[in-house]
Amino acid sequence: GYFAMSSAATLSPNSNLSKAADKVNRELFVGNTPSDISEAVLVNFLNGAMERVRLCETGRKPIIKCRLSAKYAFIECETVEDTNRALNLNGICFRGVSLRVSRPSKYAGLKTSYKTWQELTGQHLRSPPIPESVMSDNNKVNLELFIGNTTPEMTEAGLVNFLGKAMEQVELTEGPGNPIVSCQMNDKFAFVKFRSASEASAALNLNNIPFMGLHLRVNRPSKYAGPAVACENWEEVLSKYMARKLTSASKVEVNKPKRTRIVQLKNMLTMDDLESDEDYREVMDETREECSEFGDLKKIVIPRRGVGATKIFLEYETTEDAAKAINALEGRTFDGRTIDAAYMDEEKYFNCDYSG
Repeated sequence: GYFAMSSAATLSPNSNLSKAADKVNRELFVGNTPSDISEAVLVNFLNGAMERVRLCETGRKPIIKCRLSAKYAFIECETVEDTNRALNLNGICFRGVSLRVSRPSKYAGLKTSYKTWQELTGQHLRSPPIPESVMSDNNKVNLELFIGNTTPEMTEAGLVNFLGKAMEQVELTEGPGNPIVSCQMNDKFAFVKFRSASEASAALNLNNIPFMGLHLRVNRPSKYAGPAVACENWEEVLSKYMARKLTSASKVEVNKPKRTRIVQLKNMLTMDDLESDEDYREVMDETREECSEFGDLKKIVIPRRGVGATKIFLEYETTEDAAKAINALEGRTFDGRTIDAAYMDEEKYFNCDYSG
């Protein structure tokens, strides 16, 4: 059909292949996995990492399945494009180890260019962690920080949760999840331990953060003998972070297209698709069938001549329905062509002005 959609985010006249047929193109091998994790934990971690570095849309879960063995796993992505992007996870640090993400041995498709996680995020590739059993006191102290000015009312769980969320809020963490792995509380101070030395260094920027009416002191423990790391107080870190966010938000707002109920699709059709009445009716019927899945589709306009020829215009009942259609169709391919899906000005549409 002219508008048949596959789960591999590809639209083509012959794209009625089942997910099983292209499964090998949507699978990746994940090596060096810890032995004490579950499939759900691994999937949630990798999906969170992809969302954080914008390898997928916010809120979307591109990795849909996982088969876990003792030292490796196979993950299945929703689309081929998701799979290609997930290759950029290679080298990501998870529970102190670097995961190997690659194509399975049975993959016979085209070679895809991608970066390692460190190249993508600008992080340095860390050496494999030293096991706790053989880690020296000097190694351990690099993972610890002293937290002063605590009170007996503060709990270990509450302090770990608060500090971890603060680090995530201002993007001081290297990956999804709380970077603090343990905490030892006393009446007036505590020691917290991090999953990596670099995140322990980053947490020094939490110094003077307010918690339960007091300002916490965050420093190296007295036995630390390593190099000094440049850091700032919490107020400075938070101020700079909010300034970046406000600048970013203002840019997004300026460039954000006005949402309407009309969706315009370009690069879907050719003049040959509209030449005969039979082909035209088939395009119209299949477009209606497929695009009705996104919401209440009131009308379809496909001009056969003039400036709007080969474009498809979808009139939905609400802007929310139109947004769903754009999110689902933008960037997908149809018969080898990449679809351009965008909002259209309603006044132009109702005046039958199909230019632009």
